[in-house]
Amino acid sequence: MTTSVRFTKGHGTGNDFVFVHDVEGLLTVTPEAVRAVCDRRFGLGGDGLIRVVHDGAHWFMDYHNADGSIGEMCGNGARVFAALLREEGLVTTDEFAIATRGGLRPVRLQDDCVSVDMGIPRTDESAVKVTANGLTWEAQAVFMPNPHAVAFVDDLQEPGPLNSSPEIDSSVFPDGTNVEFVVVQQPGEHVSMRVHERGVGETLSCGTGICAVADRAFSRADVHGPASIRVDVPGGTVQVRRTTEGTLVLTGPAELVAHGHLSPQLSEMFHG
Repeated sequence: MTTSVRFTKGHGTGNDFVFVHDVEGLLTVTPEAVRAVCDRRFGLGGDGLIRVVHDGAHWFMDYHNADGSIGEMCGNGARVFAALLREEGLVTTDEFAIATRGGLRPVRLQDDCVSVDMGIPRTDESAVKVTANGLTWEAQAVFMPNPHAVAFVDDLQEPGPLNSSPEIDSSVFPDGTNVEFVVVQQPGEHVSMRVHERGVGETLSCGTGICAVADRAFSRADVHGPASIRVDVPGGTVQVRRTTEGTLVLTGPAELVAHGHLSPQLSEMFHG
């Protein structure tokens, strides 16, 4: 008889995830299993699936996009992952580091928010054009380490529906990219954005995308050194702080909304 797989559902500003508990590292995550669990009609529904596993030194955030593809890093997922570790008693302090495919990320829990140091953004000055809804914009490439194409627009409704990926005219993203559309509310201090996530579609929030946008907003406003910016996403509001070392710290809410066990059929997919 297949052992049922325990899960937790959580979100960060509407960017939602299914966390599969695998403390002893016994489960196998396949693209088919991820797609089945993340299906919003026939599964639990989620923008991604995160396996909770210990890599021998740290708790590892094994992140998968809803389509089953691998993600390097997920800022909102990292915040919720940290909150889950604390609630489960897997960590006992409010400051610790979690392992991701993008490297170790320090996190800090405080009141109802979680902060995660997302590292230093890397930009590519190559020309990038983004087309959506029959319109084309110049965009900038930022890696956090996930790839992002950041385009500043006059109105967030200009790109139209983001059910499918905007067209990218660039060789910078051989494996595809997330695309952010940004409106400046107050230069260097406040922006709003929408995002199409690679392998997911339009989401209510994207942590690495928020950081990519913050980096480009600082640059656009000619802001240097330590700084903070408010970023509004469809799912809420977060803050990004740039440290003296140049890393970006993402701070926002992390909510755990449900715990349970997958059905025998879904659990079997992780025991293959």
